[in-house]
Amino acid sequence: MAKREYTSESIEVLSGLEPVRKRPGMYTDTSSPNHLVMEVVDNSVDEALAGYAKEITLILHKDFSITVEDDGRGMPVDIHPEEKVPGVELIFSRLHAGAKFSNKDYVFSGGLHGVGVSVVNALSTYLHAEIKREGKKYSIKFKDSAKKKDLKEIDSIGQRNTGTKITFKADPAFFDTEKISSKYLIDALKAKAVLCPGLKIKFKDEITGKKEEWCFVDGLGNYLKSSLIDGEYLPETPIIGEFEDDENSLSWAVIWELRDQESLTESYVNLIPTIQGGTHVSGMRTGITDSLKEFCEFRNLIPKGVKITADDVWKNASYILSAKLKDPQFSGQTKEKLSSKDFQTVAANIARDAFAIWLNKETELAERIANIAIDNAQKRVRESKTVERKKITKGVTLPGKLSDCVSSDTEETELFLVEGDSAGGSAKQARDRNFQAVMSLKGKILNTWEVDTDAVTQSQEVKDISMAIGLDPGCRVLDGLRYGKVCILADADSDGAHIATLICALFLKHFRPLVEAGRVYVAQPPLFRIDQGKEIYYALDELEKDEIVKKLVKQNKRTKVEIQRFKGLGEMNPSQLKETAMSLEARRLLQLKLEKGNSSTSMFNMLLSKKRAADRKSWLESKGDLASLNE
Repeated sequence: MAKREYTSESIEVLSGLEPVRKRPGMYTDTSSPNHLVMEVVDNSVDEALAGYAKEITLILHKDFSITVEDDGRGMPVDIHPEEKVPGVELIFSRLHAGAKFSNKDYVFSGGLHGVGVSVVNALSTYLHAEIKREGKKYSIKFKDSAKKKDLKEIDSIGQRNTGTKITFKADPAFFDTEKISSKYLIDALKAKAVLCPGLKIKFKDEITGKKEEWCFVDGLGNYLKSSLIDGEYLPETPIIGEFEDDENSLSWAVIWELRDQESLTESYVNLIPTIQGGTHVSGMRTGITDSLKEFCEFRNLIPKGVKITADDVWKNASYILSAKLKDPQFSGQTKEKLSSKDFQTVAANIARDAFAIWLNKETELAERIANIAIDNAQKRVRESKTVERKKITKGVTLPGKLSDCVSSDTEETELFLVEGDSAGGSAKQARDRNFQAVMSLKGKILNTWEVDTDAVTQSQEVKDISMAIGLDPGCRVLDGLRYGKVCILADADSDGAHIATLICALFLKHFRPLVEAGRVYVAQPPLFRIDQGKEIYYALDELEKDEIVKKLVKQNKRTKVEIQRFKGLGEMNPSQLKETAMSLEARRLLQLKLEKGNSSTSMFNMLLSKKRAADRKSWLESKGDLASLNE
């Protein structure tokens, strides 16, 4: 390859929305357009938080385009004094253009400084905005992120008739799929209605005809209770805590289960779901933990030799937490984790004082909650003494079939667990050895769903996995974790799905903190390769294959389209495996996430429990028509 001179001419300057279209993954989640939808919704919710909007309507159209309408003040249509263009045009066409840099117009907002809706426009095939304000209706249109029609007045309306209506369609070229999850929208919209008392939110799914409407006056406690599965809880109704001043607001609902089962934990900042938690969660947990420990010590409830930890307090707890901040700082544009350091102390102090008041008012219930934490602490101490089993991840060599990577940086390293020696050999050649490790597995591993954690390492495959990732089964923390991502790579057929399910069950049951931290992924290798001339495409399934073929035939009817179906990973050569399943740019990974309540555990019980064989048979018979058979 000929060497090139590095001069000033080599420097590219991206203007307008070009940076977003060039690197969309830096600004949003590119697995689907779900996040784009919520960026638009969040703008409307910000109007509600500011006290102007009372109703928000969202429509999912049949072609997966979206309409979001609110009755807020309407986006500004006057000419910006410096930029000399209408305010609404700036909002949609310029990064970092918005009214949320200061607290003049929005005291609390979820939007991140004018990046959100401009990203929506940048990644859409079209966007149409209608604004109603000051007795007039205006319209502005964009196509492929560029302005198609200038802002113009299209109608006269009543002075009190205000608001913004945005219709857009995400560009499939920037996403793994153009499909928008109706379930995701319903869960997200319901949560926002709960967290914003008095706000009415309407949802219409034109694909299924489903309609939903939510409006809650007091919501956190009822929402938490209704989201939990049947069981015994303490107290019977969740404990509610609320605090608000000019700078911050913190509301929460918490409840304890009397038996071990999957907990529900949700947190929000300015109505934005913070899936990875953050400083507001840490603060609340610290405050409530400290209050409960002080209560126990004051009443001499803690047995000698027992120390209560935060894990003991929260092991059986479910909670909903909503925080509002003037200037929230997040760990990225997707806003999944709050990073505002000062707020951790604020949240801790608020939660500590409020929970202390409740504990001393409801002393009988408080002692029963304290006993849950004490029982957990005693059980933990007993396990540490009786389970003096040798740690399999300590002082041992790594499995021989593990091809390790060069880097030791946990945040960048990846481990691929690959089905079969043949595919494992190809994966080792396809990987980037700097940060990707590969370990092949021999077919189907042991069904560990109903195996005790102490006995699970009797399986050599499980033992090897444990040694490779650096964690012992039953671990509570991720100390010793050797890889930031654990990726399951199996054939794209029913056998491969079965193997992936067994491995997912292993991690969920015996390495749960790994799943909770969002570190487990299932790779999606293609089932088909499609060739037209020199162009090569890959498809995950029949539906995607048909869509690609249809598109190729439409574009070039003369050149023959050839289709190859992979029987398994072993049929793919290293270069094919690299460009489909292992390349950072091209691969598709599904993150293993826990659903609300106990649904994840319930599903695995249905799939893998020996006791549920009869239920599983009935379930398969009722759902059999959903299966697609490939010859």
